[in-house]
Amino acid sequence: MALSKLERRQRIKRRIRKISVGTASKPRLSVFRSNKEIYAQLVDDNAGVTLVSVSSRDKEIEAKGNKIEIASLVGKSIGEKAVAAGVEIVAFDRNGYLYHGRVKSLAEAAREAGLKF
Repeated sequence: MALSKLERRQRIKRRIRKISVGTASKPRLSVFRSNKEIYAQLVDDNAGVTLVSVSSRDKEIEAKGNKIEIASLVGKSIGEKAVAAGVEIVAFDRNGYLYHGRVKSLAEAAREAGLKF
């Protein structure tokens, strides 16, 4: 029996999450992508705390351009906020999505802003 799109993503997500665990020194950069928006947050899994979060719905992100350009603005913003919070090294969690399009754009912009992963 074939898996649905959501079941397939959940299976990939569990497989990724076994490997990448966020700590205080190396938080997990989690990306969530809906049809309209994109969200990114730095998570310390040991304490169960979100350190920094940014989304395309935030007021400082100007929603001009296509979704890939907006995702790069979100990546740049999360990178700047993370560096300001004293975080440079993160574990990237693509959350079951392919490393392509908006997810790739966000990751590359975060790297340019100073994050290492």
